[in-house]
Amino acid sequence: MDDRIYRPNVSSTTMTGEQSAAEKRKFLVRVYNWMGFGLALTGLIAWFVAESPALMQAILGNQIIFFGLIIAELGAVLYLSARIAKINAKTASGLFVGYAILNGLTFSAIFAAYTQSSITTAFVVTGGMFGAMSFYGATTKKSLESWGSFFFMGLVGIIIASVVNIFLQSSAVYWISTYAGVLIFTGLTAYDTQKILAMNVTGVGAEEETKEAIMGALALYLDFINLFLMLLRIMGNRK
Repeated sequence: MDDRIYRPNVSSTTMTGEQSAAEKRKFLVRVYNWMGFGLALTGLIAWFVAESPALMQAILGNQIIFFGLIIAELGAVLYLSARIAKINAKTASGLFVGYAILNGLTFSAIFAAYTQSSITTAFVVTGGMFGAMSFYGATTKKSLESWGSFFFMGLVGIIIASVVNIFLQSSAVYWISTYAGVLIFTGLTAYDTQKILAMNVTGVGAEEETKEAIMGALALYLDFINLFLMLLRIMGNRK
């Protein structure tokens, strides 16, 4: 259900007065650009695959391929998160782009399961909620550090509940975890935005700043994608 791994571990108190508002905005825009590119690439790949019956059959008709793609997605996130300090910016960029493409391949299932109008509606609502919470996280003077532990534990709970529900097949568990997921990923959007600003360190050079931007983009990308999936469960009309 969810393959978010990245949790920036730099405290928000590390933001100093030396970083001007303009520098923060510039870095955050760079993060948003990477995230937007990743989302656009995922959506384009998903739509392209959905328009090809042969590709849909190859991916969705073969469980080995489908679950292999999911494992590859998880591996890309794990590797990028664990090795970001040791790999170069070009490799980090390639891993992020590769992850977005893999996500697009598996997301083609959404186009097969839901109507185009419901996908569009869920995407627009997700964008509005994401934008509002990210803006809050970027502008609030209140530390959201306490949100991190709360929502992360909630995320673990959702993952466990989802795995257990594979066997239980309980509609109650399904809907409780779905609505809880909306709350959790909405809160994580604000939390991650603030943490991303704290993570940025001036004077580290273009190479390191690019890697910082990619890791920030990955965190927000995962927030957006998972919030979208939860809202699609609630709002989506199946074909």
